Amino acid sequence: MRVFVAGANGAVGKRLVPMLVARGHRVTGTTTSERSSEAIRAMGAEPVVVDGLDAVGIGEAVAKAEPDAIIHEMTALSGTPDFRHFDRWFALTNRLRTEGTQHLLAAAKASGVKRFVAQSFTGWSNSREGSWIKTEDDPLDPHPVKEQTETLAAIKFLERAVLDAPLEGIVVRYGGLYGPGSSETLADILRKRMFPVIGNGAGYVPSTHVDDAASGTVAALERGHRGVYNIVDDDPAPSREFIPAIAEALGAPKPLRIPAWLGRLLAGDVAVTMMTEGRGSSNAKAKRELGWQPIWPTWREGFRRGLDSPVPLPPRATDSTAAAGGETSAA
Repeated sequence: MRVFVAGANGAVGKRLVPMLVARGHRVTGTTTSERSSEAIRAMGAEPVVVDGLDAVGIGEAVAKAEPDAIIHEMTALSGTPDFRHFDRWFALTNRLRTEGTQHLLAAAKASGVKRFVAQSFTGWSNSREGSWIKTEDDPLDPHPVKEQTETLAAIKFLERAVLDAPLEGIVVRYGGLYGPGSSETLADILRKRMFPVIGNGAGYVPSTHVDDAASGTVAALERGHRGVYNIVDDDPAPSREFIPAIAEALGAPKPLRIPAWLGRLLAGDVAVTMMTEGRGSSNAKAKRELGWQPIWPTWREGFRRGLDSPVPLPPRATDSTAAAGGETSAA
């Protein structure tokens, strides 16, 4: 297929584009910087410099690329996480999930694109009632923490827009991303003992290595149908287990443990709620319907051996297998 990847130079895009190229797809990848064009070209894709919030620019780029499919990987997070001001931290990403999604969908409609795959999220966005492990059929949180209201609204907007669009709309929900390009800030925070276990630490954390985010997205592109797929590993874990284990894997000091009232005072309601009430996510649907298996089935091994791993390239697909949706593994 001819595939247009919006956000090709992001943490997931850098792993996704080489996989797509290795599968025999012809890729056009967007970046917001001229300096990143050569990196995209080196991955085997055709670069285009365009801002995801520029409706005209996106329309022109998609029309020129004439893609069969669009993959939406545009986000804009950087720097130290700001849980106290969560919506402010996610403000630009939220615009990319709303305005950016609208621009890409409008361009897809104008250019006759048949398939659209969009990155979403699973984890703190899950309902905090009932089972600790949620599926795609479970509702998103109907009563989010105040500081996450805008961010959850943007996630819901993206998913509904993609699923309601007059094409094959597919949503891939990643858990907490880690791996090359995604773990440096976390490692720094842990080494400074600035990531404590708060309260009972019962809240679950679903994790996704960037290689698995990429391979799951390839599988959704080639074999998915309209709907939502959780692209997470096999091992959601409570924060009281997750945080000390990744600190040990990274060679960081043992994390502090602090009571919920102190965590609320120091980090705000978002951090406390995520660590005490957060829900994990099941990948059973993606395994069943996409034939997908995570490259890193557990974050325990991923944090030990997968933080500087090379992109795992699959065998190149033949024209017939690519056209048929692919019969070889996407990873």
